[in-house]
Amino acid sequence: MSLYRDEAIVLRTHKLGEADRIVTLLSREHGKVRAVGKGVRRTTSRFGSRLEPFMHVDVQLSTGRNLHVVTQAETIGPYGRRIAEDYTLYTAGTVMLETADRLVEAEHEPSVQQYWLLVGAVRALATREHAPGLVLDSYLLRALAIAGWAPSFTDCARCGAPGPHHAFAVAVGGAVCGACRPPGAAAPAPETFELLAALLSGDWPVADGSAERHRAEGNGLVAAFCQFHLERRLRSLPMVERV
Repeated sequence: MSLYRDEAIVLRTHKLGEADRIVTLLSREHGKVRAVGKGVRRTTSRFGSRLEPFMHVDVQLSTGRNLHVVTQAETIGPYGRRIAEDYTLYTAGTVMLETADRLVEAEHEPSVQQYWLLVGAVRALATREHAPGLVLDSYLLRALAIAGWAPSFTDCARCGAPGPHHAFAVAVGGAVCGACRPPGAAAPAPETFELLAALLSGDWPVADGSAERHRAEGNGLVAAFCQFHLERRLRSLPMVERV
Protein backbone atom coordinates (compact mmCIF):
# COMPACT_ATOMS: atom_id res chain seq x y z
CA MET A 1 0.00 0.00 0.00
CA SER A 2 1.07 3.61 -0.64
CA LEU A 3 -0.16 6.83 0.95
CA TYR A 4 -1.20 10.04 -0.78
CA ARG A 5 -2.91 13.30 0.21
CA ASP A 6 -5.44 15.36 -1.68
CA GLU A 7 -8.19 17.92 -1.20
CA ALA A 8 -11.68 16.64 -1.85
CA ILE A 9 -15.37 17.27 -1.43
CA VAL A 10 -17.59 14.43 -0.21
CA LEU A 11 -20.24 13.47 -2.78
CA ARG A 12 -22.03 10.61 -1.05
CA THR A 13 -21.64 7.88 1.56
CA HIS A 14 -22.86 4.31 2.05
CA LYS A 15 -22.85 2.16 5.17
CA LEU A 16 -20.42 -0.75 5.21
CA GLY A 17 -20.61 -3.37 7.92
CA GLU A 18 -21.38 -2.27 11.46
CA ALA A 19 -19.12 0.76 11.80
CA ASP A 20 -17.50 1.58 8.45
CA ARG A 21 -18.64 3.74 5.59
CA ILE A 22 -17.82 3.89 1.88
CA VAL A 23 -17.17 7.51 0.95
CA THR A 24 -17.24 8.83 -2.62
CA LEU A 25 -14.99 11.86 -3.02
CA LEU A 26 -14.35 14.29 -5.84
CA SER A 27 -10.72 15.20 -5.35
CA ARG A 28 -8.58 17.89 -6.89
CA GLU A 29 -5.71 15.78 -8.23
CA HIS A 30 -7.13 12.25 -8.40
CA GLY A 31 -10.67 12.82 -9.67
CA LYS A 32 -13.40 10.64 -8.22
CA VAL A 33 -12.25 8.29 -5.50
CA ARG A 34 -14.14 5.69 -3.50
CA ALA A 35 -12.63 4.93 -0.13
CA VAL A 36 -13.48 3.19 3.12
CA GLY A 37 -13.69 5.22 6.29
CA LYS A 38 -13.00 2.60 8.94
CA GLY A 39 -14.98 3.00 12.15
CA VAL A 40 -16.34 6.42 11.16
CA ARG A 41 -19.90 5.55 12.27
CA ARG A 42 -18.77 5.05 15.86
CA THR A 43 -19.31 8.00 18.20
CA THR A 44 -15.65 7.79 19.16
CA SER A 45 -14.43 8.25 15.57
CA ARG A 46 -11.82 10.98 15.20
CA PHE A 47 -13.01 12.16 11.80
CA GLY A 48 -16.42 10.60 11.10
CA SER A 49 -18.20 13.97 10.98
CA ARG A 50 -15.67 15.23 8.44
CA LEU A 51 -16.66 12.54 5.95
CA GLU A 52 -20.25 13.63 5.41
CA PRO A 53 -21.71 14.98 2.12
CA PHE A 54 -20.78 18.60 1.29
CA MET A 55 -17.69 18.56 3.52
CA HIS A 56 -14.54 20.01 1.96
CA VAL A 57 -11.60 18.13 3.40
CA ASP A 58 -7.89 17.46 3.22
CA VAL A 59 -7.61 13.68 3.24
CA GLN A 60 -4.85 11.15 3.42
CA LEU A 61 -5.61 7.83 1.76
CA SER A 62 -3.89 4.52 1.36
CA THR A 63 -4.33 2.64 -1.88
CA GLY A 64 -6.11 -0.70 -1.82
CA ARG A 65 -6.95 -3.43 -4.28
CA ASN A 66 -10.54 -2.30 -4.83
CA LEU A 67 -11.23 0.58 -2.46
CA HIS A 68 -8.81 3.05 -0.97
CA VAL A 69 -8.82 3.68 2.79
CA VAL A 70 -9.11 7.07 4.51
CA THR A 71 -6.40 7.30 7.14
CA GLN A 72 -6.69 11.01 7.99
CA ALA A 73 -9.18 13.81 7.32
CA GLU A 74 -8.91 17.50 8.16
CA THR A 75 -11.66 20.04 7.55
CA ILE A 76 -11.11 22.78 4.98
CA GLY A 77 -14.71 23.94 4.58
CA PRO A 78 -17.28 22.83 7.20
CA TYR A 79 -20.25 23.06 4.86
CA GLY A 80 -22.05 19.83 5.74
CA ARG A 81 -23.97 20.93 8.83
CA ARG A 82 -24.82 24.39 7.48
CA ILE A 83 -26.40 22.89 4.38
CA ALA A 84 -28.05 19.90 6.05
CA GLU A 85 -29.84 22.12 8.58
CA ASP A 86 -31.71 24.04 5.87
CA TYR A 87 -34.07 22.10 3.59
CA THR A 88 -33.81 24.57 0.71
CA LEU A 89 -30.01 24.52 0.80
CA TYR A 90 -29.93 20.76 1.25
CA THR A 91 -32.13 19.93 -1.73
CA ALA A 92 -30.24 22.31 -4.02
CA GLY A 93 -26.89 20.98 -2.82
CA THR A 94 -27.93 17.36 -3.27
CA VAL A 95 -28.61 18.03 -6.96
CA MET A 96 -25.12 19.51 -7.29
CA LEU A 97 -23.48 16.47 -5.72
CA GLU A 98 -25.50 14.05 -7.86
CA THR A 99 -24.68 16.00 -11.02
CA ALA A 100 -20.96 16.03 -10.23
CA ASP A 101 -21.09 12.29 -9.58
CA ARG A 102 -22.74 11.75 -12.98
CA LEU A 103 -20.45 14.06 -14.95
CA VAL A 104 -17.23 12.64 -13.49
CA GLU A 105 -17.90 8.99 -14.24
CA ALA A 106 -14.43 7.46 -14.40
CA GLU A 107 -12.55 7.05 -11.14
CA HIS A 108 -8.99 8.31 -10.59
CA GLU A 109 -9.06 10.60 -13.62
CA PRO A 110 -8.42 14.26 -12.67
CA SER A 111 -11.28 16.66 -13.34
CA VAL A 112 -9.88 19.84 -11.85
CA GLN A 113 -12.41 22.25 -13.37
CA GLN A 114 -15.37 20.22 -12.12
CA TYR A 115 -13.76 20.00 -8.69
CA TRP A 116 -13.21 23.74 -8.28
CA LEU A 117 -16.64 24.57 -9.70
CA LEU A 118 -18.33 22.26 -7.19
CA VAL A 119 -16.28 23.58 -4.27
CA GLY A 120 -17.21 27.16 -5.17
CA ALA A 121 -20.89 26.32 -5.61
CA VAL A 122 -21.13 24.45 -2.30
CA ARG A 123 -19.35 27.32 -0.53
CA ALA A 124 -21.73 29.88 -2.07
CA LEU A 125 -24.68 27.75 -1.01
CA ALA A 126 -23.48 27.32 2.57
CA THR A 127 -22.62 31.00 3.02
CA ARG A 128 -25.86 32.17 1.33
CA GLU A 129 -24.03 34.47 -1.06
CA HIS A 130 -26.95 34.26 -3.50
CA ALA A 131 -30.40 32.68 -3.67
CA PRO A 132 -30.04 28.87 -3.55
CA GLY A 133 -31.96 28.38 -6.80
CA LEU A 134 -29.67 30.75 -8.64
CA VAL A 135 -26.56 29.04 -7.28
CA LEU A 136 -27.93 25.66 -8.35
CA ASP A 137 -28.84 26.77 -11.87
CA SER A 138 -25.51 28.54 -12.33
CA TYR A 139 -23.69 25.41 -11.20
CA LEU A 140 -25.65 23.14 -13.54
CA LEU A 141 -25.09 25.36 -16.58
CA ARG A 142 -21.38 25.76 -15.91
CA ALA A 143 -20.82 22.09 -15.08
CA LEU A 144 -22.46 21.10 -18.37
CA ALA A 145 -20.36 23.68 -20.21
CA ILE A 146 -17.18 22.16 -18.75
CA ALA A 147 -18.40 18.74 -19.87
CA GLY A 148 -18.79 20.04 -23.43
CA TRP A 149 -22.47 20.97 -23.50
CA ALA A 150 -22.37 24.74 -23.25
CA PRO A 151 -25.80 26.18 -24.08
CA SER A 152 -26.29 29.28 -26.21
CA PHE A 153 -28.56 32.03 -24.92
CA THR A 154 -27.91 34.66 -27.60
CA ASP A 155 -26.87 33.34 -31.02
CA CYS A 156 -28.71 30.47 -32.69
CA ALA A 157 -27.38 27.17 -31.39
CA ARG A 158 -27.92 25.51 -34.77
CA CYS A 159 -26.88 27.99 -37.47
CA GLY A 160 -25.08 30.65 -35.43
CA ALA A 161 -27.34 33.50 -36.55
CA PRO A 162 -26.76 36.50 -34.25
CA GLY A 163 -29.37 36.95 -31.55
CA PRO A 164 -31.18 37.66 -29.46
CA HIS A 165 -33.76 35.07 -30.45
CA HIS A 166 -37.12 34.20 -28.97
CA ALA A 167 -37.14 30.39 -28.80
CA PHE A 168 -35.24 27.79 -26.77
CA ALA A 169 -34.80 24.19 -27.89
CA VAL A 170 -33.18 21.82 -25.41
CA ALA A 171 -32.19 19.19 -27.98
CA VAL A 172 -30.62 21.78 -30.30
CA GLY A 173 -28.52 23.40 -27.60
CA GLY A 174 -30.28 26.58 -26.53
CA ALA A 175 -31.58 29.65 -28.33
CA VAL A 176 -32.75 29.11 -31.90
CA CYS A 177 -33.73 31.49 -34.67
CA GLY A 178 -37.06 31.38 -36.46
CA ALA A 179 -35.67 29.32 -39.35
CA CYS A 180 -34.13 26.67 -37.05
CA ARG A 181 -36.88 26.55 -34.46
CA PRO A 182 -38.18 22.96 -34.14
CA PRO A 183 -41.77 22.11 -33.17
CA GLY A 184 -42.35 22.28 -29.45
CA ALA A 185 -39.56 24.76 -28.71
CA ALA A 186 -40.11 26.94 -25.65
CA ALA A 187 -40.56 30.70 -25.93
CA PRO A 188 -39.00 32.23 -22.79
CA ALA A 189 -39.20 35.92 -21.95
CA PRO A 190 -36.21 38.02 -23.05
CA GLU A 191 -35.43 38.61 -19.37
CA THR A 192 -35.19 34.85 -18.85
CA PHE A 193 -32.58 34.58 -21.59
CA GLU A 194 -30.66 37.42 -19.93
CA LEU A 195 -30.81 35.66 -16.57
CA LEU A 196 -29.59 32.34 -17.96
CA ALA A 197 -26.73 34.04 -19.79
CA ALA A 198 -25.76 35.79 -16.55
CA LEU A 199 -25.81 32.52 -14.61
CA LEU A 200 -23.59 30.87 -17.21
CA SER A 201 -21.07 33.71 -17.23
CA GLY A 202 -21.19 34.44 -13.49
CA ASP A 203 -22.67 37.92 -13.84
CA TRP A 204 -24.19 37.96 -10.35
CA PRO A 205 -25.45 41.56 -10.26
CA VAL A 206 -27.75 40.74 -13.19
CA ALA A 207 -28.75 37.36 -11.72
CA ASP A 208 -29.44 38.73 -8.25
CA GLY A 209 -31.61 41.50 -9.69
CA SER A 210 -33.83 39.15 -11.69
CA ALA A 211 -37.56 38.78 -11.05
CA GLU A 212 -38.99 35.63 -9.50
CA ARG A 213 -41.11 34.77 -12.57
CA HIS A 214 -38.01 34.75 -14.76
CA ARG A 215 -36.11 32.61 -12.24
CA ALA A 216 -38.97 30.12 -12.26
CA GLU A 217 -39.04 29.98 -16.05
CA GLY A 218 -35.27 29.69 -16.18
CA ASN A 219 -34.96 26.84 -13.70
CA GLY A 220 -37.41 24.79 -15.73
CA LEU A 221 -35.28 25.23 -18.83
CA VAL A 222 -32.07 24.45 -16.92
CA ALA A 223 -33.56 21.27 -15.46
CA ALA A 224 -34.71 20.08 -18.89
CA PHE A 225 -31.37 20.93 -20.50
CA CYS A 226 -29.43 19.17 -17.76
CA GLN A 227 -31.42 15.96 -17.78
CA PHE A 228 -31.42 15.80 -21.59
CA HIS A 229 -27.62 15.80 -21.71
CA LEU A 230 -27.13 13.51 -18.72
CA GLU A 231 -29.54 11.10 -20.46
CA ARG A 232 -30.95 10.07 -17.11
CA ARG A 233 -33.27 11.68 -14.63
CA LEU A 234 -31.65 13.35 -11.65
CA ARG A 235 -33.36 11.62 -8.72
CA SER A 236 -32.83 14.57 -6.38
CA LEU A 237 -34.13 17.26 -8.73
CA PRO A 238 -37.88 16.87 -8.02
CA MET A 239 -37.15 17.45 -4.32
CA VAL A 240 -35.66 20.92 -4.84
CA GLU A 241 -37.53 23.60 -2.95
CA ARG A 242 -37.68 26.77 -4.99
CA VAL A 243 -38.27 29.98 -3.05
